[in-house]
Amino acid sequence: MKIRFLVLPKRSLVASALLLLAACSNAAQAATYTMFRDPNCGCCLKWADHVEHKTDAEVTSVDTTEMARIKTERGVPQELWSCHTMEIEGYMIEGHVPADAIERLLRERPEGVTGLAVPGMPVGSPGMEFENRIQPFDVIAFRPSGQSVFASYP
Repeated sequence: MKIRFLVLPKRSLVASALLLLAACSNAAQAATYTMFRDPNCGCCLKWADHVEHKTDAEVTSVDTTEMARIKTERGVPQELWSCHTMEIEGYMIEGHVPADAIERLLRERPEGVTGLAVPGMPVGSPGMEFENRIQPFDVIAFRPSGQSVFASYP
């Protein structure tokens, strides 16, 4: 078996290496988050915009009318359901979870936690801003063995 090598001019080789390095650098920085949402809900897109602007992530939105199936298949406890569900690096993010809580989850990776949730749609949570009104809310960490408060706002 013969191995063939392609010889490029030095300038092309350097340019190719720089392009490859730049592509790898961008891929490492920008994660893609997948959000499942009902196509008739407007607050989901506002929340996705919050996540994109507060993190170095790109949110891909998947419109579906089968939200209950998606939440059930991915292990989101029914009592924590909200309007949209996001999948990030194996974690499930349910509802209007603030971007800083998501970043903390990804940084700390607490043992056994499978996701975070903000049940319901609290006024003042990201995507639910309304005339400077704020309803205090908790971010709940969930795992197969139970739930706990991960963060409280404000």
